[in-house]
Amino acid sequence: MSQIHFSLKAADKKRLIKDRLMRYAITAGGGSVFGALILIFFYLAWVGLPLFSAAEMKADPQIVELNSQSRPAFMAVDKHGQHVFTLGSRGDMAFVSRTSSHPFTLFRQADFIPRLFAESTRKDWFAILGKNQQLMIAKPVFSYQYDGEKERFTPGLQTLDVPPAFRKMIPRDVRQFNFTLDGSQVVAAFLSISGELKILSYRLSDPEHIAIRQFHDLASVEDMMITPDGHMIYLREASSLIVIKSSPEGYKVREVVDLSLGNPTYQIKQSMLLAGGESVMVLSQQGVISQWFDVVKNNERHLTHIRDFDVGLHVQSILPDTFHKGFFVFDTDGRVRNYYATTKNQVFSGHIYTGAPELAVLAGNEKHLVTYRQGKIQFAAVDLRYPEISFSALWQKVWYENYPEPDYVWQSTSVSDVFEPKFSLVPIVFGTVKAAFYAMLLAVPIAVLAAIYTAYFMSPGMRRKVKPAIELMEALPTVIIGFLAGLWLAPIVERHLVSVLMMVIFLPVIAFLFGVGWYFFPEKWRRSIDRGWHAVLLVPILMIGVCLIYYFSFYLEAWFFEGDVRYFLVQYGIDFDQRNALVVGLAMGFAVIPTIFTIAEDAVFSVPKHLSDGSSALGATRWQTLVHVVLLTASPGIFSAMMIGIGRAVGETMIVLMATGNTPIKDWNIFEGMRTLAATIAVELPESEVGSSQYRLLFLAALILFVFTFLVNSLAEWVRLRLREKYRAL
Repeated sequence: MSQIHFSLKAADKKRLIKDRLMRYAITAGGGSVFGALILIFFYLAWVGLPLFSAAEMKADPQIVELNSQSRPAFMAVDKHGQHVFTLGSRGDMAFVSRTSSHPFTLFRQADFIPRLFAESTRKDWFAILGKNQQLMIAKPVFSYQYDGEKERFTPGLQTLDVPPAFRKMIPRDVRQFNFTLDGSQVVAAFLSISGELKILSYRLSDPEHIAIRQFHDLASVEDMMITPDGHMIYLREASSLIVIKSSPEGYKVREVVDLSLGNPTYQIKQSMLLAGGESVMVLSQQGVISQWFDVVKNNERHLTHIRDFDVGLHVQSILPDTFHKGFFVFDTDGRVRNYYATTKNQVFSGHIYTGAPELAVLAGNEKHLVTYRQGKIQFAAVDLRYPEISFSALWQKVWYENYPEPDYVWQSTSVSDVFEPKFSLVPIVFGTVKAAFYAMLLAVPIAVLAAIYTAYFMSPGMRRKVKPAIELMEALPTVIIGFLAGLWLAPIVERHLVSVLMMVIFLPVIAFLFGVGWYFFPEKWRRSIDRGWHAVLLVPILMIGVCLIYYFSFYLEAWFFEGDVRYFLVQYGIDFDQRNALVVGLAMGFAVIPTIFTIAEDAVFSVPKHLSDGSSALGATRWQTLVHVVLLTASPGIFSAMMIGIGRAVGETMIVLMATGNTPIKDWNIFEGMRTLAATIAVELPESEVGSSQYRLLFLAALILFVFTFLVNSLAEWVRLRLREKYRAL
């Protein structure tokens, strides 16, 4: 027997090389795609996760000693943390450098002797009241100039010209006063020893016109606070707070609030206003800080107790943040803590000093904290990072200022200077799910049933026309669909809401009744139509149904909804927006249908012919074969089609951006709009400041969207493999 030797010819060698090259190329392509996904994931995480990094605070070991023996009545620090302005009890004003104890410049008020001091709520202006009723309102100016090679500090003092008539109205026996300057007007409150409160105000544009308001019997007032806009004045008597509010008729007492909430042992140690002046913070001798702000009840505003902070008995004083809704807590042992009031989140805690400071001031950018203790000034670098971001702020209900109750709120920007950003992800995640749900509610039944009919019942000739036409719909840009949905479809739905709802309900019913009635037609009529072309007869039937529904909808609206269905819905608490979830469902469903249809139709059509032929040979009907053989075999592909459709709906941007009002609300009402993650990213990312909380949070939203899509696709692949393994034996 001859021995056969294997030989690899030249053609076989070339084919082997080509196979190997293609295998390497495909492997490299797949690996690069996987690597790109990993890089995208890590980049989104790298930008977004620093939101949860811990705050830092570091004290400068170098201490600056003041020449003055008196405790400063007022301090201010520049945004660079290099120079401090100090106002002494004798009226001496000095700018002290961080690197030197010698003052840069010194101001002395020789024309009057200071008696009382006050600082504005925003901590930038201060006022000195002299013994002879002189009043000085001023603000330190930190000016830096470049003279070629180095930066040179030039101190200054900006003073406000107080009208003589204003000075004459100041009471003679003032024991406490406070003021605010908001850029357009000055509001000052003077409390005399006899218990008389005099509120004086004038506009900077009209200094001669001075408004005056007086209150009496306030001799027991211990503390006085004025909001930055001057509209509210709070007077504290022991544990009671008198709320005085401005009105067109002048200032008047709105209410008296019991800060102790009925506790007879409650004693107040310090009270202050948070940044913006909306919240009153009260520190008790029991070591509890309470937050109060206005809440609307029965169409009236009432100062309401919101939340408590148990900070312990060793608290010496508290200091509000400059622009965040937070505050510093200074303990007697030198420990410093920072809390974000809105979410009760402790941002920072650490032992920074050897003891509690006598006076503390925060820079306008919240980057530097300066404290005074026993004749010494100490600087500290502060990095609060992103105090408004926490798990509770993102995923739990939060009670914000001027809101009647805790709620999920997304509001990243506002024109107000005292605005607090609200970054709850719940409304926009809910909006994403809501938009995808209504889109899939429309798209899945139509696309899957159409795919089954096209692949299994339709004639080959008609299928060759219908399938490419539907696939061509996928090439239509979503921006065009969103444009038409927002500007053309939404007004039509608003004007003909009853017609649209009746079509959604009755058109499937009409199609079903036509299918049932078809079997009662004469046999020769039914045989005259070739198998698979019955859908052509359904088109005119549906068109007639649309015309009848449109005609009778006006009568139905007049009979059942008093002629206006939108007004009828509002009476039952159902709001209606022109650009709503119904419009989004119709538009996005139209965009998702081709994707689901194509994949599902290919899955059904790819079922081996011998399986259906074998089922028919065993006596099964076409419907039995479809349900028990074809659909089970094609179920992995149909499920994958639906999952891909969900992924497309979740990630859709332009349709939900243009066809909704972009209102981040949490409501399943189909007649109201929503805001999705993708739309939020598209709208707000170009306008956000790089590195800000909003900027990083948008990247975090993108990461959530990315992870959600990845999980959906992974689940779809796992289910598809399970289904294929289960029905591969058919």
